[in-house]
Amino acid sequence: MPHSFAIHTEFITLGQLIKAVGLISNGGEAKLFLSEADVTVNGEPDNRRGRKIRPGDEVVVNGESISVTARS
Repeated sequence: MPHSFAIHTEFITLGQLIKAVGLISNGGEAKLFLSEADVTVNGEPDNRRGRKIRPGDEVVVNGESISVTARS
């Protein structure tokens, strides 16, 4: 089931997103988690924790889909 995550800024980094949705407990775990997880952004493999994720982007982590939206 796809999840939705709303941001109120122009973008959120991939590392911040996986922390915000509860996949990791702190930012220090992001690099290791992303190196081991199956991650795609808009259908393209990407494991850079600094990747900018913007509203409209679709992130899939280990088969779980996260749709990023703009908070109104």
